[in-house]
Amino acid sequence: MRDFAAIDFETANNEPTSVCSVGIVIVRDCQIVDSFYSLIKPEPEYYNFWCSQVHGLTEEDTWDAPVFPKVWAKIEPLLQLTEEDQKRLGITTLPLVAHNKAFDENCLKAVFRCYGMDYPDYDFHCTLVKSRRVWPCGHHNLDIIAARCGFDLSRHHHALADAEACAAIAIKLFNADGDPYYMEASDIVYERLGCIEAPIKAADLSELMTMERKVIDSALKRLKEEGKVECPKRGYYKRIDL
Repeated sequence: MRDFAAIDFETANNEPTSVCSVGIVIVRDCQIVDSFYSLIKPEPEYYNFWCSQVHGLTEEDTWDAPVFPKVWAKIEPLLQLTEEDQKRLGITTLPLVAHNKAFDENCLKAVFRCYGMDYPDYDFHCTLVKSRRVWPCGHHNLDIIAARCGFDLSRHHHALADAEACAAIAIKLFNADGDPYYMEASDIVYERLGCIEAPIKAADLSELMTMERKVIDSALKRLKEEGKVECPKRGYYKRIDL
């Protein structure tokens, strides 16, 4: 998938209709060609403490913001495909991509219903689901997977920054010549087999590597307690030079 639009919503409260900001990144032929960001007047119009803690937005930020239909009227043209692309891809609009599409797609459908708008049945893809298949182990937070794909997400939970990170992940994972996880795993398995003289069953090798993972996790925990390593971000470890 080389042509798509990465999207990210932030919400003011727990209601999916309460979108208070949106970020859109347009990707054509695996290159970012356009982007869009806007604050949105949420519906219902109140902020709970936890949502504001996440993205930093409050009622003062969106007091004069446009309502969702006016914002989407600016986004919709960015998603339209040319007649040539429509024939080539068999769709009329760019596919949408989100990191955890269950959240963003639910918000989009909910706010369309809220304002009585006709939903175009957008083709939605999920980089979270893809990253879990590519790298089954570890955490799959947006910032962690973005870093693994070479993108530094320094403004996490800003809608446009998150959409940019999602776009970087999608470009990497949906267009890789080989599956990154299997390329990494093949190197690990090949090296481990070189340490074993006799032939070994696949099930036994899998169990052995699981045991090794537990030992490594235990060692990292102990090293952290001893002040020899630190965690610069969740799921990552760095040695402390004493």
